[in-house]
Parts: sequence; C-alpha cells; structure tokens
Amino acid sequence: MSIGIPTAQAQAPLQTSDVASLVRQDRVHRSIYQDPAIFALEQRQLFGKAWLYIGHESQIPNPGDFVTLKLGTQPVVLVRHKDGTVHVLYNRCGHRGAVVCNEPKGNAASFQCCYHGWTFATDGALVGVPQRKGYAADIDLRDPSLGMVRLPRVASYRGFVFASRAADGPDLDTFLGPVRKSIDDIIALSPDEEIAVVGGVHKYEFRGNWKHQIENLNDMYHPFFSHASTVEKDGRQFQRRSGDTEGAQIGGQSGGPNAVFEKIPLRGFPFGHSLCGAMPFNGERGGPVFEEYRRRLIARHGEERTRAILTVDWHNTIVYPNLCLQSAAQHIRVINPVAVDRTEVYVYPILLKGVPDPINHDVIRYLNVTHAAASLIQTDDLEAFERIQSGIETDGADWLVLARGADKDVEEADGSWSGIGTSELPMRNQYRAWTRYLSEGAL
Repeated sequence: MSIGIPTAQAQAPLQTSDVASLVRQDRVHRSIYQDPAIFALEQRQLFGKAWLYIGHESQIPNPGDFVTLKLGTQPVVLVRHKDGTVHVLYNRCGHRGAVVCNEPKGNAASFQCCYHGWTFATDGALVGVPQRKGYAADIDLRDPSLGMVRLPRVASYRGFVFASRAADGPDLDTFLGPVRKSIDDIIALSPDEEIAVVGGVHKYEFRGNWKHQIENLNDMYHPFFSHASTVEKDGRQFQRRSGDTEGAQIGGQSGGPNAVFEKIPLRGFPFGHSLCGAMPFNGERGGPVFEEYRRRLIARHGEERTRAILTVDWHNTIVYPNLCLQSAAQHIRVINPVAVDRTEVYVYPILLKGVPDPINHDVIRYLNVTHAAASLIQTDDLEAFERIQSGIETDGADWLVLARGADKDVEEADGSWSGIGTSELPMRNQYRAWTRYLSEGAL
C-alpha cells in the first residue's frame, strides 16, 4: 500500500514499513498531512493502539448516565453501568451495525437500536431481540460480539477516563508517566480536591489535518504573531485567570515578542507527551473572591502548599495524541481526527468543587473569550491551520521545517527531552512517537 512520496524525485511508492523516512530529525514530509492512506494508518497504528482520553467520571455520576463521543474516527459511548462500573462501548449494533445511541448525553436503563429493536444493557450485553424464534438454534445470541462491544481496555486516573482499542500494551500509569502530575495539579486547585467537567462544551472543526492542532499547543514561537490582535500597546494580553488585574506579557516593550518567552522551559516525554512552562504572568492575584478562595485552600493544605498550588509551573500539557490540559483558563481540549483534512475539537471547562461560585463563573467566561467559535485566540489558530492545509498543496517544497532549537535539545536520563522557549522540541518529540507507532508492526 502506497502512503506517500518522500521526495519530489522519488520514483518508487513508499511502503508502510518505510514510514520513518517521512520524518527527519528537524523536518517532516508534507504528505503526512495530505495522504489519506497515512491517515488510515494513523487510525490503525496510533489511534488504534494508544491510550486515548475519552471523558471524565463527573460526566456520568449516576448508573445509566452516558455520553456519546469519538475515539479518533470511532463512535463510542462512555457509560456508568447499574453496578457503578464505567464502560466504553463501541456505539454500534451487533446486528446490522447501526449507531445505537444518537443522543449526546443522557440517562438510560438500556440502549435500543432504532433499526430492528435489538436492546443492550449499559454494559453492552445484548438483552433483547424481537421475535427471537426467527433465529436458528445454532446462532448464539449470548455471543459478546452481538452486543455493543466493549473496548478491551478502559482505565481511569483520578477521574480522567482513558480507553484503548488494543488488547495489549503499556498500562495507563506507564503511558501517562510524568504527565500525571499535571492532572494532580489541576485537581489540587480544588479545595475539595475534586473537579467537575459539567460546564458545557465548545465544539468546532477546521479544514485541516489533526496534527496542526496538536503541534500548535506547545508552540511558544507563534503567540505574539498569531495573536497580535489580542495584545495591548504595553505588550499585555487580556485577563485569563480569576484574581488577575492584567494579562500575560506576550509582547515586549520594543513592540516585538516578549524575550521572556525564550526562557520558558519545555519538556518532551515518552509516548509523545509534552508540556510548556507557565505563561509570563506578573504580580500577585487578589480581590475579595480570590482571597476567599485562597483561604479555603490554606484551610486544607496550609500556606506553603497553597502557594505552590496557585503558582502552577506549566501552561499546556499534551497527553499525546488527543488530549490537552491548560492550567490558566483551565480546560480539557480533545482532538478528534475526522479525515485527513478535517478535524473536530471539543473544549470543556474544568470546574473546581469547593470554590466560591464566581471562580467557576470566571473559568467559563474566560474560556468563552479564548476558545469559543468566535473567540479571540482560537480563531487565530484555526486560520493558520487552514492556511497550512492549503499551502502544502503547492509544489514549492516537500518538507516542513521543525528545526528551531534542535541544537539545544537535551535528552535526560529518564528518556525525556528538555528545551527552552520557542524551540520546536515538543513537535520533534511528537514525531518520535508518531514514527514509532506507525512503523512498529505496520501492516
């Protein structure tokens, strides 16, 4: 199966076993964003094997609660069974393959297919077949494959539910590794050490490959240029956090990018995960509401621990390939590839239990400003993604450059990578994982 041409001069089609030739140390071939065969291979080898974020347990607090979602291109149902266990089911009837559950969320005692009325328990088991006598005795209607089949692996870390379509592979703790700390940091922001993902969702799509979005999240090179319209004359952006009186220092005093960005730490981890350091916020947060929030944290954790909780040392954390957590306007972002040139993104605010109500109100308000369909930030990025997808159709050059800071990458003893500032280290780290997923055991 041909999946791309590594150079304009190449004559022989590239085979799946040679997918690594599409990625060099400091650049990638444009076909990885264009070729439907590569997209299909990604769905089988990457989205079909990795742990993917599916949802949060707070979205399904009661037996029968469900949410319909996507794992890559696969429609699934996240559901809590009557015994309290959490399952992820393929949203597919075991009879003729129709999508069974068509509502985005709700509560159900069972699921029934609209086509022929086959009925399934909330753990996926087939429990009802109309006119059952029409089937011969040699058809075993207890066969699990005739139900809404469960994904083979489902696991949760502190309420964050992940699923894998592969029966074998690293366990979730191994997969997450050091990025578990980012989940811990988010939960610590709650005086009750509990969060709720129940504040609604922003959904948008763009005409471009999913990798544009995942590359963008820890790209510290672009903010001043892409988001220049959001920066005041003093170089500051708008507020993003409750208790702030001003935004982050995006621009410098000379009218260009803020030099502080060149000092922000970057980390790349195994399996393609990465994080970037905190945005350059200056000054103490304050005000009556924020001080009440701080008081509640101190009552639980003490002053020293509270100080650490409120000075989170990262901005975006990527759990590759489909999840991003942000610490400022705290939210969950899920990337769903639809086609080689079409991507859906879901953005969920993270609400904190035990905080004064205005704190959670601010989370939703700021997320509307930054990541809604007509917001100040996300629209800039979407414009860039669609321009990339159009631009790489030209024949000017075959390779896209990810070389910034490559000479300063440091491989740590634990297998992670570290860099600083506007380096493209997070993207290089993603493509190390991408190459491994697509090359090892490629079909």
